[in-house]
Amino acid sequence: MAKELAKARPARRHRGLVVFLTGLSGSGKSTVARGLTDALRESGERTVTLLDGDVVRRELSAGLGYSKADRDLNVRRIGWVAAEIARHRGVAICCPIAPYAAARATAREMALTAGAGFVLVHVATPLEVCEQRDRKGLYARARAGLLTGMTGIDDPYEVPTDADVVLDTTDVSVPEAVEAVLQHLTETGWVELKIPSS
Repeated sequence: MAKELAKARPARRHRGLVVFLTGLSGSGKSTVARGLTDALRESGERTVTLLDGDVVRRELSAGLGYSKADRDLNVRRIGWVAAEIARHRGVAICCPIAPYAAARATAREMALTAGAGFVLVHVATPLEVCEQRDRKGLYARARAGLLTGMTGIDDPYEVPTDADVVLDTTDVSVPEAVEAVLQHLTETGWVELKIPSS
């Protein structure tokens, strides 16, 4: 009976997982997501797929604008692809801005319906820090009135109240941020920590 139960509901580390990073543009989501992807690939236990917000926008959501409906549809598409990866016991790491709570909840529901786990990581780097980084020049354009619908400037970001991990990358290195997420995944049984053999 125990064998059948294990088959029906395997341990977390044998199930699919969606790690969903959300935060403002420039918060460090993509950088942390790439570091996390590399760390999980090294363990070699599962396939790991990175769904970067910019790449998804270009390849999967080309033609969508930045209205609330289009942003929600973009996050829904990411959630669906991630759930399908996780359904087959892979790990999907997503890092869109995902400013609205309802769309994030939909992504969570899709993962759970697929029998996978869902870990929400809020990259809570303050707006001022994100604006200072402004690698793409988006905040400067929004402040100058050349760009509308910029999350954090003239479009809202609904701060998650249900985040499993909260990171502020202001004074935290990328390896430290990745380690914080890995620690949570290990403590909650999604990842098995490899003890180096001496």
